[in-house]
Amino acid sequence: MKVIIVAGGTGGHIYPAIAIINKIKEKEPNSKFLYIGTSDRMEKDIIPKLGIPFIGIEMSGLSRKNIFANGKVLKKFFNAVKRAEEEIKKFKPDIVIGAGGYITAPVLYAAHKQKIPTLIHEQNSIPGVSNKFIGNFADKICVSLPNSINLFPKKKTVYTGNPRSEEIISVKKKSKKSLGFDENKKLVVFVMGSLGSTTMTEKLKELIPMFSNKAYQVLVITGKSYFDDYKEIELSNNVKVVPFMEDLINILKDSDLIVSRAGASTIAEITAIGLPAILVPSPYVTNNHQYKNAKELEDNGACHIIEEKDFTPQKVISEIDKIFDDKSAYDKMVEDSKKLGIVDSATRIYEEARKIIGWYYVERTWRAKYR
Repeated sequence: MKVIIVAGGTGGHIYPAIAIINKIKEKEPNSKFLYIGTSDRMEKDIIPKLGIPFIGIEMSGLSRKNIFANGKVLKKFFNAVKRAEEEIKKFKPDIVIGAGGYITAPVLYAAHKQKIPTLIHEQNSIPGVSNKFIGNFADKICVSLPNSINLFPKKKTVYTGNPRSEEIISVKKKSKKSLGFDENKKLVVFVMGSLGSTTMTEKLKELIPMFSNKAYQVLVITGKSYFDDYKEIELSNNVKVVPFMEDLINILKDSDLIVSRAGASTIAEITAIGLPAILVPSPYVTNNHQYKNAKELEDNGACHIIEEKDFTPQKVISEIDKIFDDKSAYDKMVEDSKKLGIVDSATRIYEEARKIIGWYYVERTWRAKYR
């Protein structure tokens, strides 16, 4: 299979794209890939290091605050379509797969114009502008959360889950003991995104001293930019503060509760392993999509939501105690979380891609024979 995969901007788009690539490689080892991303975002560094051919194309998102700036964005869009058409003609893919970010719109539109099969994957409960636009042209739309089906043309939309979840299942557990914690005590992990958060740093600094008399243990992952902000805090024996963890998924498999933002990758990770959560949606994202991600989990019993404006030490401690003090309710959260996790998501997406390629092959064969 020859695949162009398109995703950019954030890890929430890039890592699901990589998961799809890895699954296709597993199923068809001789497959060839071209990754198209933006020329100035994190994918330009991540993808080449993985040995995947990479093309960067200049593209930016629409401005909601300054509509006059959107003239430049439209010019970039049409230039990106032209460049994408050139790369598609050179590479001759069997399919073009988009995994989110504004670069997906011009590239998948270019593929559609050339009658190349297209598939998009939407990680969030609310589609971004690019996926909403390109959903009108894509042959298949795969979504991470069931309610998202209602936001795309239903005939070509399928609930597959997030492809990151399948990779998570195979990750080995890292024990609490390896971090210096007691294996027999519960562990709560706090993480507010890989970079951390200015507002949440101030709130967590106020919260941390209140864990000193708790029976459970606490791991706070600050984000590299904020680690120094915690140096003046006196930590009790049951609390550890670290800037970053490369193997966070491994330790989550031996954790009992996570308090985190509600990004798409986080949702995929915690539902894949059935980890109860207190989610604190970022209020700074487009369309408030993190809140809607979290609400879908809360409505299905898999998490509790605390909005950032309500995140006080008293509220957080109360919610943690409520979750840990009722074992039957806790066990139900585990089961409800697992029900939302799809552990073969990347396989489902691969199979959808194969179907689309098959349809196009049949259509082209028919056209060549009867026209």
